[in-house]
Amino acid sequence: MNRPPSITLPALDLSKSSTMRVRGRSGSIVKVEQVGDRSAEDALDQNVFVNINANWVNAKGAWLIHVVLILVGKVIIDTIPGMSQQISWTLVNLIYLALSYLMFHWVTGMPFEGDLRGGAYDDLTLWEQIDDGAQYTPAKKWLFSVPVMLFLASTHYTNYNPWLFAINLSALVFVLIPKSPQV
Repeated sequence: MNRPPSITLPALDLSKSSTMRVRGRSGSIVKVEQVGDRSAEDALDQNVFVNINANWVNAKGAWLIHVVLILVGKVIIDTIPGMSQQISWTLVNLIYLALSYLMFHWVTGMPFEGDLRGGAYDDLTLWEQIDDGAQYTPAKKWLFSVPVMLFLASTHYTNYNPWLFAINLSALVFVLIPKSPQV
């Protein structure tokens, strides 16, 4: 039996040497930062209490409720006599997008116990209150992706009808622009 020739590897030196450059590891690929300018008084008022208006987004089951509401809305709209699947999916998409725009980007302040916060959230929408205004958090990524997934589903189930595609796309763009960090 012939043995393959043995290969001798050079010794590996794991000690720190000046020839090797070591780069510090980043904690995240995306930098999470605060958007907007807050006065010192608003910052103090916002940090005194937990914002119950925006903290439900990170609660257990809060992400699932979007899927449940979309499915319940689909079932309710399908019970209307004479409703085609194309119009049904378009209506579900438009109603979800309209309600989410109203809830996250139109209404400002805190509808519940707003007097306890000293007006700190009066000028902020719910989207700006979520995670203290930080962008690219898991909750905001989810709330950004739900309309996109619903748009893709509604486009598929409308058999790529150009008119319904244009309606669904324009509604999607109208809802996604306020979610971008530049706005």
